[in-house]
Amino acid sequence: MAEDSASDFESKTPFLKEPATRRWLASSAILAVGLIIGGFALGDGLKRAQLANRAVTVKGLAERDVTADLATWTIAYSSTAGDLPTAQASVDNDTVQLRGFFKELGFPADALQTAGVNVQQSSDNGVASFTVRQRLTLRTTDIARAQQAVRRQFDLVKRGVMLEDGSGMAYTFTKLNAIKPKMVADATTDARAAAEQFAHDSGAQVGAIRSATQGYFSIEARDGDSGSGTWGVSDTPYKKVRVVTTVEFYLK
Repeated sequence: MAEDSASDFESKTPFLKEPATRRWLASSAILAVGLIIGGFALGDGLKRAQLANRAVTVKGLAERDVTADLATWTIAYSSTAGDLPTAQASVDNDTVQLRGFFKELGFPADALQTAGVNVQQSSDNGVASFTVRQRLTLRTTDIARAQQAVRRQFDLVKRGVMLEDGSGMAYTFTKLNAIKPKMVADATTDARAAAEQFAHDSGAQVGAIRSATQGYFSIEARDGDSGSGTWGVSDTPYKKVRVVTTVEFYLK
């Protein structure tokens, strides 16, 4: 009787079994979905790991010929005499000749500035002498006119002006910041071309940039050294700007 009563009770109350079954099915479904998602995530993670390990590092070069936009010429000259007024008068005459020389070439008066004056006194066997040394600096953005002045500097010798060693025109390119962005872009493009060649040879494709390092910009004489070792970048207005970048690309 007891067994029949229990059987009758269960048959009359089937809803007591259904919630447990549903909970089990729901848990199984969630677990299955989790395994599927985990599998995709694991597979994608392995794919990314493999991609991260496939990379190529190349260098890109960009060059540009430029012309200096600033010329400076420090002119040193001196005179020695037995007395200070005579030495000073000789230097003053040289100054007049120099200013006249640059005026004839078309430079404005303020392009030439006094850079310094020095007086030295010495004695040789009791005979005193005075040396007056002066420096003038020409500063101009008129490069063509500056070159003309250099070509005609021996005219100063004809005027009696003797320039000291170290007097020379220096040409400077001051607009590097204006061309940097485009040159970096060109160097990166050059690097990608090298990476694509490497990828083609290895049966791969070039992906995104993994890392990049910009090299330093160098400014050199466009036509190189004269061969004597005395020709430098400042001696010519014609220069070459170079930059090398190192870029690492993903391969896929």
